[in-house]
Amino acid sequence: MTRERILVVEDDAAARVGLEQLIRSWGFDVEAAADGEQALERIASFQPGIVLTDLVVPKIGGLDLLHKVAELGGHVTTVILTAQGTIETAVEAIKQGAYDYLTKPVDLPRLQILLGKIMEHHATLREVRVLRRQLSEYGMFGPLVGNSPEMRKIYHVIEQAAPTNASVLISGESGTGKELVAQTIHRLSPRASSTYVPINCVAIPDMLLESELFGHEKGAFTGAVERRPGCFEIADHGTLFLDEIAEMTPPTQVKLLRVLQERTFRRLGGRSEQAVDVRIIAATNVDPQSAVKEGKLREDLYYRLNVFEIKLPSLRDRKSDMPLLIEHFVNEYNARHGRSVAAVEPRAMDLLCAYSWPGNVRELRNVIERATIVAGGHFITTDDLPRLVDITRPAEPEEQVRGLAPGITVAEAEQQLIEVTLQHTGGNKTRAAELLGISLKTLHNKLNRAKDEDALTA
Repeated sequence: MTRERILVVEDDAAARVGLEQLIRSWGFDVEAAADGEQALERIASFQPGIVLTDLVVPKIGGLDLLHKVAELGGHVTTVILTAQGTIETAVEAIKQGAYDYLTKPVDLPRLQILLGKIMEHHATLREVRVLRRQLSEYGMFGPLVGNSPEMRKIYHVIEQAAPTNASVLISGESGTGKELVAQTIHRLSPRASSTYVPINCVAIPDMLLESELFGHEKGAFTGAVERRPGCFEIADHGTLFLDEIAEMTPPTQVKLLRVLQERTFRRLGGRSEQAVDVRIIAATNVDPQSAVKEGKLREDLYYRLNVFEIKLPSLRDRKSDMPLLIEHFVNEYNARHGRSVAAVEPRAMDLLCAYSWPGNVRELRNVIERATIVAGGHFITTDDLPRLVDITRPAEPEEQVRGLAPGITVAEAEQQLIEVTLQHTGGNKTRAAELLGISLKTLHNKLNRAKDEDALTA
């Protein structure tokens, strides 16, 4: 990668030469100009990524130079240097498109930090341009696949949110790709080179979730045989993704809110507060506002997380993306499993497009992986597809109540009801929990309990 190019515009010869030599020693390519006209000539030939200009320079002043740089197009970032008496004008320059301003004499450490931030900003812009080309050519935005109006709106919000440190709340049904969105935001952010830490709040027992988030000291509780860092500590200067945030218990939500407000946390059993710099991206598969009304999600935490809100559409609400998704998955599993499937036959495609996909993109991915593996030739046919509930004959009554007979225990009947419901929803646990009238966490607990009982009887 070529080094970042910086143009220094300063009419004072000593200051100009000093800045030029210093910035070059920091690893940048640097040229200098003594006035505004010379600066425009240098911009045309040198093509800098950053222009560092005094607010008051001969021939063309700093503000006019800022406007002319903008008219030239391209991706040039302007930083204004100003004396104390012209700070008000420098603030106006920010409003008109300057990235930042520094007062003279220049605080050199601050200048170095500012140039580093601009480089991170440029890296993000380059990444976004690559993804836009990818979207135009292939209908993909990083790991996200889809070119429908619904998905283009999502991509636009991602572009707005990613360069900031603001919290993001993602909602959508299970299988719609919430974590892929979180990963994309992290990838496009200035934190991309730091750690991305995902945690599923529903998969961790309540008693352990606090320790998982904040860490613990040795002896903090039974079994704490050594100090352990939590997710906040691990994700310092990076991104923490909290999936299924509405399943977090109210006491833990209170502690999370405090960390977001104070930017400090305390390990379990610890006495001292630790500062932390973490960006939070949260997700839920229920409607956030409904979760607030039902008391599942604290209202103050909701507003703290919901700086940017992204609502992912279900697959049935963006059916126009189906052919693109199917082609992408076929190519992916051809490469992974050494297959050579060329396409999906029209009748099979009609079958796939007619299905309601309760498990969304995750379910489609699983179906296409299986079909790619079992396909007997270069095309996926209807014979290669599993039985899709919505578009085949309804289950016979005896199928729906199989095994329910006098003498069966309530626990056994409950387990069979859960299995039938999961089969009906294509494995979508969120939808199954809704149909059963229980919370997602309760469903997970019942499934885990059944696994433990099976293990004991095995």
